Amino acid sequence: MDFATLLGLISGLALVVAAIMMGGEMNLFVDLPSVMIVFGGTFGTIFVAFPFEEVKQALGAGFKAFSSRKVQVREVVNIMVKIAEISRREGLIALEHVKTENMVLKKACQLIADNADPSLIRSTLTIEITSMKRRHKVGEEVFKRLGSLAPSFGMIGTLIGLVQMLANLNDPKAIGPAMAVAIITTFYGSVLATVIFLPIATKLKARTMQEELQLEVIFEGAKSILENNNPMLVYEKLSSFLAPRERK
Repeated sequence: MDFATLLGLISGLALVVAAIMMGGEMNLFVDLPSVMIVFGGTFGTIFVAFPFEEVKQALGAGFKAFSSRKVQVREVVNIMVKIAEISRREGLIALEHVKTENMVLKKACQLIADNADPSLIRSTLTIEITSMKRRHKVGEEVFKRLGSLAPSFGMIGTLIGLVQMLANLNDPKAIGPAMAVAIITTFYGSVLATVIFLPIATKLKARTMQEELQLEVIFEGAKSILENNNPMLVYEKLSSFLAPRERK
């Protein structure tokens, strides 16, 4: 569980709710027509803009932003150094039996065991990086579009409320509910975009950059092991990916 992401979302929403309750009743900010306009319009339109499978994939990636733990680059560096130790102690062929849940790392170990040319490893991992970025780009684009649609439907709700208000100027009792729809829909759209959709899109982009860096470390580590499987030399090369304070 990524507690930082979860804590940020909960604290952001909690502070908004607390500010509302400090200024008046919470019921004033609950309006069913506004919910229907913003939530229904936003999620309905996103299925028009993107295929169902892409939206499903993006929503799954959004949940992973809260549940998946980000692997640190230093952990990947340490893994590559351990692989270098195994290759030096038992030979390159021993890397065929390395057990890992990371399929890219498993593929890299297989290529090292086969004594593949570094250019082949580079082309293989380049395909992996391109495919990963394409998959992740879908999630980013969906949440970015949600972040732009929510305020737009908030403005649509505002226009609906204003039309209803102007159409019932002779009925004072109808002006209040119409104004509520006009204002609260904009509030709903802004909160959804600012607190949920756009931050998740940014988080997914950061995860993509992190995974791309990890794949680069795996490539450079595999190349170093093939050139010289001295664990110290492998670490010295891969430590360039780390911040100075993280280096041993």
